[in-house]
Amino acid sequence: MARGGNDEDRSDGPERKCLATGEIQPKEGLIRFVVGPDGQVVPDVRGKLPGRGVYVTSTEAALRTAVKKKLFARGFKAPVTVPEGLEDEIKNQVLRRLIELISLARKSGHAVSGYEKVKDWLAKEHARVLIQASDGSGRGKSKLSTPHRGKFIGCLTADELGMAFGRQTVIHAALASGGLGKRVVEEAQRLQGLRETVGGKGRTEG
Repeated sequence: MARGGNDEDRSDGPERKCLATGEIQPKEGLIRFVVGPDGQVVPDVRGKLPGRGVYVTSTEAALRTAVKKKLFARGFKAPVTVPEGLEDEIKNQVLRRLIELISLARKSGHAVSGYEKVKDWLAKEHARVLIQASDGSGRGKSKLSTPHRGKFIGCLTADELGMAFGRQTVIHAALASGGLGKRVVEEAQRLQGLRETVGGKGRTEG
């Protein structure tokens, strides 16, 4: 974790305008959409698909507004079809991406799981991000604290977090500074936004 400042947390990247809210914000907080060959709206969670894109803030409310008010047709300036279950598909894609990133961090030695390992990383100030399952015991989770000037992710269930570590369930995990940490936090923030209006499954703090 960088203790001397917040340089790595500042977003100096490109900004885009949200189709639903009209707000201009950093691109990583938005979901990109393109139009497929059949005229159907396609979510581009990774931001890699070719073609002109439009952006919607990564919240369920913004997505519902875009669909309900038929804003995609306006954004693309053409008739388009919005597939059934678009919101659920986006949530699933963001979830898969987040699990994939945490798994990559684990394989590169930048992530650990398990109470004792996480506690050790925190004590040695090796951890930058604390991740705890949303459905884990509140008493158990309260024994570990977010790193100083670090980040907290709590939008994954124990089963989902377990998938990232190749285990059945995981309650506690941590990410080291550098590596994929920033991208994991960004993806977690998107997932949290998508889940917040349906009761929420946790939080992501900085």
